[in-house]
Amino acid sequence: MRQPIKLEDASLADYDAVYYPGGHGPMEDLAVDAVSGKLLTDALASGKPLGVVCHAPAALLATADADGKSPFAGYRVAAFTNAEETQAGLADKAEWLLQDRLIALGVDYREGEPWAPKIEVDRNLYTGQNPASSAPLAAEMLEAL
Repeated sequence: MRQPIKLEDASLADYDAVYYPGGHGPMEDLAVDAVSGKLLTDALASGKPLGVVCHAPAALLATADADGKSPFAGYRVAAFTNAEETQAGLADKAEWLLQDRLIALGVDYREGEPWAPKIEVDRNLYTGQNPASSAPLAAEMLEAL
């Protein structure tokens, strides 16, 4: 963390796993970042643990090809819900809601109780619904390593 690198300089071969933390940042930039989309696609294909939590699954949107197809289509995914966005008071301010966009991408969206830990593990994809899901998700990924 003290010597960050640019995403385009990251080499999947240098890492045992990939983990994207949440926050609204991924909705602003990673959702449309082709470099991130390729890294996620490559990580999925590699079989290495790939974790995305809370709002970070927005980055999966950048994996869609010109026809709108994504390698993540059909995977079980947990991510920040429309209900949580509404309860946080941000749904009306958002240009789009993550749950809606992920469903449109073709993932098998799995929703748990608002604010409660909820993780989904589908092959090497590890996803968590909200901040409370971060620790259980990390523990599952570490177990896989």
